[in-house]
Amino acid sequence: MRVVITGASGSVGTALTRRLRRSGGYDVVGIARRIPDGARGDGITWWSVDLSRADCGESLQRAVRNADAVVHLTWAFQPSHRVDYLEAVGVGGTQRVLDAVAAEGVAHLVHMSSVGAYAAKRDDGAPVDESWPVAAVPSSSYSRHKVAAERLLDDFERSADAPVVARLRPGIIGQASAGSALLRYGVPALVPAGALNALPVLPLPDGMTVSMVHADDVADAIARILDAGSAGAFNLAAEVPATADLIAEVLGARRVPVPFPVVRTAMAAAWHARLQPVSPGWLDLGYAVPALDSARARDELGWKPTKDARTVLEETVAGMHRVDSGTTDVLRRRTVFSELSELIRRGPVSHRREP
Repeated sequence: MRVVITGASGSVGTALTRRLRRSGGYDVVGIARRIPDGARGDGITWWSVDLSRADCGESLQRAVRNADAVVHLTWAFQPSHRVDYLEAVGVGGTQRVLDAVAAEGVAHLVHMSSVGAYAAKRDDGAPVDESWPVAAVPSSSYSRHKVAAERLLDDFERSADAPVVARLRPGIIGQASAGSALLRYGVPALVPAGALNALPVLPLPDGMTVSMVHADDVADAIARILDAGSAGAFNLAAEVPATADLIAEVLGARRVPVPFPVVRTAMAAAWHARLQPVSPGWLDLGYAVPALDSARARDELGWKPTKDARTVLEETVAGMHRVDSGTTDVLRRRTVFSELSELIRRGPVSHRREP
């Protein structure tokens, strides 16, 4: 089976390429803006395509030509102050993938959506299945863009010659090798990784719960969807979500319950002042998103997460402490020196212009 993966150099993309190569029987084509160093000989055919660019259509079509399936994973999380760029990658990139899939007659499309596409959680906090409304948390650009991408899929599926389309709605995805990337995206440039060990307290509001899942478990679900030719939406999460208390415990800090508006005001002020790179929309999303019921993936795909939320969180935080990295540019090792060099050359990660 010839499988084309956009975002193949990212956290989920590298997990998926590992899974498919381990299984055998797949001809894997990876699409990334920057082809990994030493990619020759890794068993993957690489194409350099920047999905944020409106003129990438021709090269994208060539990359997906003769594919049996396309797995669309590409998304951008920074620069958080450049919402136009984030939209160009997430929403514009999705439209460009749909256009290429249609033009080349690809039979199966697997799209990475998110728990962030759902409406706010139920009043009782109970897990929701795939029938829960897809409606954005308005203050989160990530949420808005995930919903916009799903609307493009809705329109696409209504066309007469649409392929089989599957949508993944995972919780927060973690793995150790994403440690360096998470530090670059979420921690101020001059703050060393060791500072994570020095958090005495963590101010978080009551009632915050976050569904989590390991990247390898997401990759396993994708492989099962590809093999079965499955369609429709699939929630993917460990059964019990991570709570605010668990997050603080894993970080080695004491959680201090602070009202949500207070935490948000402080986070927004620090973001606008460029003191930290994470938009307050992420806090809004973390507080609002529902827990996930993954029964459909279990019953129809035979999928079961191998790691619970605590294990995923512990592995991911340990990866950040160790500054774990991968072999691709997205997962490259983060150092304070490299961050300082980038800061001088291109500005803070939350504002910089991508090449």
